Amino acid sequence: MPTLTPTQRRFLRTQAHALHPIVMIGDSGLSEPVMKELERSLNSHELVKIKVAGGDRDARELMLQKICSQLDVAPVQHIGKVLVVYKPAEKPKLILPE
Repeated sequence: MPTLTPTQRRFLRTQAHALHPIVMIGDSGLSEPVMKELERSLNSHELVKIKVAGGDRDARELMLQKICSQLDVAPVQHIGKVLVVYKPAEKPKLILPE
């Protein structure tokens, strides 16, 4: 999992603010099709906002940890039912500050 500095995380939160959720996680949770869609979205967008339907905060936190470990992504933000994750591309579109 890539590690982000506080400055990089702040930069990515700013970039994610204007994004709409690309992936929605429903009541069935993190199914295989959801994980595949997340992977496709990360490969094309680098920074992805995810909307989680229902569930308590602990369940969403576990989902975020599972997404990060399985897809090798960095967690950027978890506010309410919205998760933001980042995976740098081979040719990055977003240039992170040092």
